Amino acid sequence: MRILALLLCLVGGLLSAAPTKQPNIVFIFSDDHAYQAISAYGDARKLIQTPNIDRIANEGMRFDRALVTNSICGPSRAVILTGKYSHLNGFFNNSNSVFDGTQLTFPKLLQKSGYQTAIIGKWHLVSDPTGFDFWQVLPGQGVYYNPPMKNAQGMVKMQGYVTDVVTDLSLDWVSKRDKSKPFMLMLQHKAPHREWEPNIKDLGFDKDRVYPEPATLFDDYADRAKAVAENDMTLEKTITPKDVKLVRPPQMDAEQAAVWDAYYEPRNEAYRKANPQGKDLVRWRYQRYMHDYLATVKSVDDNVGRVLKYLEDEGLTENTIVVYSSDQGFYLGEHGWFDKRWIFEESVRTPLLVRWPGVTKPGSVSKALVSNVDYAQTFLDMAGLPSPVGMQGRSLKPILAGETPADWRKEFYYHYYEYPKPHHVAPHYGVITDRYKLVRYYGNGETKTDLFDGEKDPLELKSFYGQPGYESVQADLEARLAKLRADLKVPEVDDEFATGVKRRTPPAGKNAGKGKGKGKKAPAAK
Repeated sequence: MRILALLLCLVGGLLSAAPTKQPNIVFIFSDDHAYQAISAYGDARKLIQTPNIDRIANEGMRFDRALVTNSICGPSRAVILTGKYSHLNGFFNNSNSVFDGTQLTFPKLLQKSGYQTAIIGKWHLVSDPTGFDFWQVLPGQGVYYNPPMKNAQGMVKMQGYVTDVVTDLSLDWVSKRDKSKPFMLMLQHKAPHREWEPNIKDLGFDKDRVYPEPATLFDDYADRAKAVAENDMTLEKTITPKDVKLVRPPQMDAEQAAVWDAYYEPRNEAYRKANPQGKDLVRWRYQRYMHDYLATVKSVDDNVGRVLKYLEDEGLTENTIVVYSSDQGFYLGEHGWFDKRWIFEESVRTPLLVRWPGVTKPGSVSKALVSNVDYAQTFLDMAGLPSPVGMQGRSLKPILAGETPADWRKEFYYHYYEYPKPHHVAPHYGVITDRYKLVRYYGNGETKTDLFDGEKDPLELKSFYGQPGYESVQADLEARLAKLRADLKVPEVDDEFATGVKRRTPPAGKNAGKGKGKGKKAPAAK
């Protein structure tokens, strides 16, 4: 009996020491998907039900404080690929940046280790993708209907609705993969990006529902730096006839156009007869915006369901990690805005949902400060690969396994550059904690600082900077901000290329603006 017991122990030890099969990774990534438009996040307005995206949360982990380093499409994607902030990966904005595909990225490292890699859908980094066995991407922003796409052989015209097309291509690639190897798929949707053009089958999905208005729809931007009021991203002034479907998308074929016109034209005619003005016009635009934006979200959710079903049908669920996220948050009428860019909550916070069977407890929730700068190291750690020197994030694997490290970050650095076009949002940077935000605006003719208290003012309508009672909080945040900038090697002066704004004081030395942390100090906050 003793000999049998020893043999059983030996066999058990050999089995436990056997190498774990590397998991497949499916990264589903949308563009401008607000966490408010995912029912798993429980927005008070209950804007939409997203049962398939919610399923990832229910069967895995929902992150409630997932933040982005730079709330804009291309820069966010560059951060995810490289695990580095914009000032180190070189992609600052959507205006003039081109991604340097020769730099180290997590897909390259996965590919080198034996993973099959693919990216399909929205790319938005100008240069061709590198580190992928297969790629087929939308040029620029892409279009919703019958989208042209680009692959290694050249341009190809696709027929259909872009969210369906991207999913079709992705599932086709997975079906044809080498089944002896693990795979990593980046399935990247255009939706729900502007101009929020719904699939024709979803046009009447909400049955003309009247959506609850956000409390800050008519924000007057008082009690904050003037940079906040100078924005150009409002439902009142910025939104266009094409945005609100008074103009039909030009890429449609005749059949698609007929269905589109049958839905929108009677409603547009009623709008023209009513001729709303002032706040009534803003309210009409908000309702139209919600219908269109949420219809594109519905299509994303439907296609997430297709992916989850495919994994089930092919027996891939148990060894495939599914991640759902977006390049940043988005405004759904809060502060009278659409778009993103700001350090404020709706734009800096992004959805992040992860299903990892056998590792992540179903239905778990994390309130840790995590970020898109963590994704690269997380994917590498999931595959059992080391984190390369130079990446600035941290693997989320321990959190996904149920143990948040005691030394996990307590503060987070944010930096936005693009100015003045397209939305006249001033360059700004700041520090974010579980309660506070300290933000410094610059580049718009003045340097100002705001301090927001998320406990006393969760809607971020008032700056407490310089107010009595905040002296110690302010000093602490200033110190944390300075340390973050030093640790992350943030240059004291932006490269001109970063914002497109001519600087009056040139940086000291040729390395300024390249992450060396050198140069003339920025003006003191006022």
